[in-house]
Amino acid sequence: MFDLGKEFMKKHLVFIDGAHGTTGLEIKQRLLCHPNVELLSISEEDRKDQKKRVELIEKAELSFLCLPDEASRQVVGALKGAGRLLDASTAHRTHRQWVYGLPEIASGQREKIKGARRVSVPGCHATGFVLLARPLVEKRVLDSKTSMVAFSVTGYSGGGKAMIQQYEKVGVSMGHSGQYGLAQDHKHLPEMKRMSLLSREPTFIPVVGNYYRGMVVSLPLGSLVKNLRYPLEELEQLYSEYYSGEELVGVRKRQEGFLYGDEWAGYDDVMITVYGKEENPMVAVSFDNLGKGASAAAVQCMNLMLGLPESQGLTIGKKERAEV
Repeated sequence: MFDLGKEFMKKHLVFIDGAHGTTGLEIKQRLLCHPNVELLSISEEDRKDQKKRVELIEKAELSFLCLPDEASRQVVGALKGAGRLLDASTAHRTHRQWVYGLPEIASGQREKIKGARRVSVPGCHATGFVLLARPLVEKRVLDSKTSMVAFSVTGYSGGGKAMIQQYEKVGVSMGHSGQYGLAQDHKHLPEMKRMSLLSREPTFIPVVGNYYRGMVVSLPLGSLVKNLRYPLEELEQLYSEYYSGEELVGVRKRQEGFLYGDEWAGYDDVMITVYGKEENPMVAVSFDNLGKGASAAAVQCMNLMLGLPESQGLTIGKKERAEV
């Protein structure tokens, strides 16, 4: 007879390829405290040796790829044996043989992740956009041909080691925030389009803020939701029903105050906010770009793939923040 208690006590062999990068380090910190994981390690001199890394991936029950896109493709191409993969790069997010690692977006997505051998971890900006846009398309509040605009502000940790070093040089502060992706060629756009069921990419305005971690993705809806009689109430109800029962998604409505970029820093869930006025409604989602936008999403998918409690090792902000 299957013993659930024994299964949760079991140690699963896990390897992180690229544990020295920003996302890899965050995943490692979480897994070092995870009661059901035993991490395989690689020596400093071998961590750039693809053959040695592939051997560990094939030995592990599950491996994280925290690598640049091309390096991720090379590793996947070199694999011969078993081993389940979670890829944190952009390389496989729209690949039809990989499952998109955002279990909340659709009925059945969680089951696909549980049974998958290859799962791509969503991009941070894309996570926010898809969580907001897909329910609107699924519920036919918006047509799939709608031309959407998305605004996103993120902490500078989203730029990886190089950007972090720029902002944190001893005695030096860049002291500014800035828009990027000016050519509308941001690498998250293909997954934003496909996973939101849109027929065209949104106009995307990403901004790096002068703070370390946390992000807010916003969608101005305005007349796009003219079929709603009472947009603020109906949007709050739509999101509440769509994400009903989701432990990592909260919904609230606000009319005053601020949406700070780092409000949800340190937490691994997300908070959707409906705000504005009836003739000009807005929706936004706050989360940690290094949490649900990267490492926490990867750990969440790992838990699903290994048959563990989905939020094992994660910190849920909507439970801890009494004022929300």
